[in-house]
Amino acid sequence: MSPSVSRKLKRCSRCLLPETHETLLLDEKGICNVCRAQEVKAKIDWNSKLIELDDLVNTYKGKYRYDCIIPFSGGKDSTWTLYYLMQRYPGLKPLVVRANHGFLRPKLRENCQKVFRKLGVDVHDFTPSWKVVQRLMLQSFIEKGDFCWHCHTGICSYPMQVAIKEKTPLIFWGEPSSEYTSYYSYDQSEEVNEERFNRTGANLGINAEDMLIRLDGLVDERDLEPFKYPPLKELRKLGFRSVCLGSYIPWDVKMQVEKIKTELSWEGDCVENVPSEYNYEKIECWMQGVRDYIKFIKRGYTRPSHLAAIDLRNKRISKEEALTMIKEFEGKRPPSLDIFLEYLGIDEQQFYTIAIGHQVSPWKFELNQVSPGEKLNDFDNWSKGDGLTPEEAKNQINKWSDDCNNCNSSGTCLPD
Repeated sequence: MSPSVSRKLKRCSRCLLPETHETLLLDEKGICNVCRAQEVKAKIDWNSKLIELDDLVNTYKGKYRYDCIIPFSGGKDSTWTLYYLMQRYPGLKPLVVRANHGFLRPKLRENCQKVFRKLGVDVHDFTPSWKVVQRLMLQSFIEKGDFCWHCHTGICSYPMQVAIKEKTPLIFWGEPSSEYTSYYSYDQSEEVNEERFNRTGANLGINAEDMLIRLDGLVDERDLEPFKYPPLKELRKLGFRSVCLGSYIPWDVKMQVEKIKTELSWEGDCVENVPSEYNYEKIECWMQGVRDYIKFIKRGYTRPSHLAAIDLRNKRISKEEALTMIKEFEGKRPPSLDIFLEYLGIDEQQFYTIAIGHQVSPWKFELNQVSPGEKLNDFDNWSKGDGLTPEEAKNQINKWSDDCNNCNSSGTCLPD
């Protein structure tokens, strides 16, 4: 039996998300707050919300060089956001902004090319220095058990910087956080601003200034500029509105995926340790399998549980089907882990020591229960090499360890 199930984590009686899911609380009926939020969503007057969206777009359309900024990864949600807005508002001129995390898969790049050409949009694409990214990945993995700090902060901060530079106050994002977590509820106003940036943990509790102190001597202050959230006074001067499209229209991933496949020739792709029928999910990044595996080590579940929860809420699958999928696909070591270790200059023992140090109670990871996952067909096309040397990684880890030992905190930042 899969270790994710055999450890008997408490799970939502409706969607099967485990108690270790971020922000999850179970009520007296065993139903989680994310499921309860979907009940709120079902009662929203979406016709009124659509009128609000029309008014919002018309307030800004035609008054600036660009009508809006659309942060874009090329995945299903940002592609739908771009498509929907351009179809509903003919003549809309958005600026598509992508903060490239450095791990875009070949199929994703093909999708982006097709989408950009079919829709006819201007694109601003920024890729930070790989040498800087390596340091950021290692540091955030050590501290938070999450190597994606540069991606989280870049995606959230950089488009806001571009909005200021381009003097474009309206920014559209995809789904609201209330679709999958409970940082906000559907009955709350959810503007995508610095409060949300901090509240949802997008920066993992580490801002760019913090990261500069941690990596003193290893990166330059200028290297971290793309990851800084713009000052509020500059955004207020711009008169910014930064909102989720999913706050105005009901978010329906499967319908949206079918639409962008039909209208834009967008194609899905397999993801490590995810069932092939969900080939629309998180296809952007070849490190996604590692990210999911780390979540399994820390929280005892991964993407199949998330996908099963969505389908259970929408009554598309049974609990038996969901549990079968979870047992089959969770708890597998992704082949991409070898690439990840090479990038960060650490060995597998160090990887597990760090990841297990961020375990969320009551989950307990058991390495001997892990089985190997399958290699994907584009694996050989993923960039390899050019990682930190073991000596560079060791020095960075030791520096952080020394800083922790000298901070006089009652806690510990680095796993033993």
